[in-house]
Amino acid sequence: AGRDWPHLAGKDLAGPSATRMITNQLCGVTVTGHLDDCTCDVETIDAFNNYKLFPRLNELLENDYFRYYKVNLKKPCPFWNDNSHCGIRDCAVKPCPSDEVPDGIRSGSYKYSEEANSLAEECEEAKRLGAVDGSLSEETQQAVLQWTRHDDSSDSFCEADDIYSPDAEYVDLLLNPERYTGYKGPDAWKIWNSIYEENCFKPHNVKRPLTSGRVPIPFSGVCVEKRAFYRLISGLHASINIHLSARYLLQDTWSEKKWGPNVTEFQQRFDEVLTRGEGPRRLKNLYFLYLIELRALSKVLPFFDRPGFQLYTGNRSQDVEVKNLLLEILRLAKSFPLHFDENSLFAGNKKEAAKLKEEFRLHFKNISKIMDCVGCFKCRLWGKLQTQGLGTALKILFSENLIEKIPESGPSYRFQLTRQEIVALFNAFGRISTSVRELENFRNILRNMR
Repeated sequence: AGRDWPHLAGKDLAGPSATRMITNQLCGVTVTGHLDDCTCDVETIDAFNNYKLFPRLNELLENDYFRYYKVNLKKPCPFWNDNSHCGIRDCAVKPCPSDEVPDGIRSGSYKYSEEANSLAEECEEAKRLGAVDGSLSEETQQAVLQWTRHDDSSDSFCEADDIYSPDAEYVDLLLNPERYTGYKGPDAWKIWNSIYEENCFKPHNVKRPLTSGRVPIPFSGVCVEKRAFYRLISGLHASINIHLSARYLLQDTWSEKKWGPNVTEFQQRFDEVLTRGEGPRRLKNLYFLYLIELRALSKVLPFFDRPGFQLYTGNRSQDVEVKNLLLEILRLAKSFPLHFDENSLFAGNKKEAAKLKEEFRLHFKNISKIMDCVGCFKCRLWGKLQTQGLGTALKILFSENLIEKIPESGPSYRFQLTRQEIVALFNAFGRISTSVRELENFRNILRNMR
């Protein structure tokens, strides 16, 4: 996405007057204190993320298992007939030649352990035959049925790509970083309009954030679940805009490109005065999103902590080291003192709660489909990855009872994560963690401009 709030269009974003405007409003992007619907505060998150979790998470995501993500960027938009694509070169994605992807990843997006892999292969064979082979042992037949249920289950919050499609390709996320591409205007606004207007539980008295400068009235009378959904999407939107501001194309000449923080762009998106009060609210929603994904990581520890689980790339010694680092991060996430209490969601009448949860899931699934309508391929890549990551986090939070019953050895039939979900989960949280860290960088820059 490029610029997303068009009431700022046409303003000089880089001239001397803009610089004077910024230096006179240094406090305009501060966000402090407690977050709505949470017991946590911004300062606790900043300290925990920036000095404990972020450095370790960054190290993890540089490893082979997490840097290669398989994605289909050629899927047509399912909602409107629009095949226009961004022609700017920075919108392009460079897929990996197959020989650059580690053998263990390329040979089938391995599922979790050798034992589970063999069961998964049997499951795929059974699906091809259309029935469970009676010659398989009773235990294996049960495993096959469980895998089939998992693959066809209704617990998914995302429309995942078919990784076996000939159009699906591996992408090296480190070589295709999320940053400003120049993708903006009506096409970008159409995406966010579709997300907010058609798929968010947005109160009727809140104007669409893309075409109105009016400050939304607080979510009075809106249940906590619908409020949480809106804040998750707003937080994701804020995070993406922080990345675009932090890795902005500052110089583009024949000899070099220079990327770095664009303070003016950041202010235009988040300054309290320039956004008519919306900027700090957007940033608080970013922190809310952080808490949701952090809570999911703390909850999923038993799944990864099993001795039989491995992050399989084919390099055994490296895989062991990466798993140890992963477990260190998950235990660190579990140690966070002020976690979001997901039990506050869907806690009322069971029938109504189940209906609302299903509505919640289907709305989010629709948003994941909208990512196939993004005209900028690099934006589409990161949009698909981050929505799948958040969808995986929601799946974890709503599967707590299944995770608690995972056996210490053997496959965890009732609860599973594919490699795609694992890579998306940690990279998506990596983006949110990076956004929180970038906020500190922008604060320091603004402070030094005084």
